[in-house]
Amino acid sequence: MDHNTPGPGSSHDAVDAITDQWGAVRPDLETLPMAVFGRIYRLAAAMRGRVDKAYAPYGMGLGEFDVLATLRRSGEPYTLSPRELSATLMITTGGMTGRLDRLEKAGLLSRSPDPNDRRGLRVTLSERGRELVDQAVGAGLAQQAAALDSALTQEEAEQLAQLLRKLLATTV
Repeated sequence: MDHNTPGPGSSHDAVDAITDQWGAVRPDLETLPMAVFGRIYRLAAAMRGRVDKAYAPYGMGLGEFDVLATLRRSGEPYTLSPRELSATLMITTGGMTGRLDRLEKAGLLSRSPDPNDRRGLRVTLSERGRELVDQAVGAGLAQQAAALDSALTQEEAEQLAQLLRKLLATTV
């Protein structure tokens, strides 16, 4: 079977249309990578939108959630430096400053001098921020679980997670 031909229970999608078009005009190209990554990109964009909507009732978008979740996952006392946050979230310190300003203004975190570095700051998740991110993470996971459950069995989802882990390990 051609890798662009949908398998049993599948249907032709927009990525198939794109790879079919390339196949017609450039039959020499191997479009399997385009088929795989095209679907990954589209899936990421679609899920980003769903998860962002799930966070909206909590007064945050994906960027704000990422900051609060990173602090929450760090464990007690839920404190990191802005540099540690920026490195974990792969955003510039300038972008991080804007997020921190908004979240501090909303009372979801606080910034204080670093006792070990007089030029540094520490960012600490507030109790209200912890409660809010705990609720939001459940809402986001519910969206992700619904997407998986609508298309894959538990075994397929686990297999997909393993395959994506393997692919990611070789590309970063």
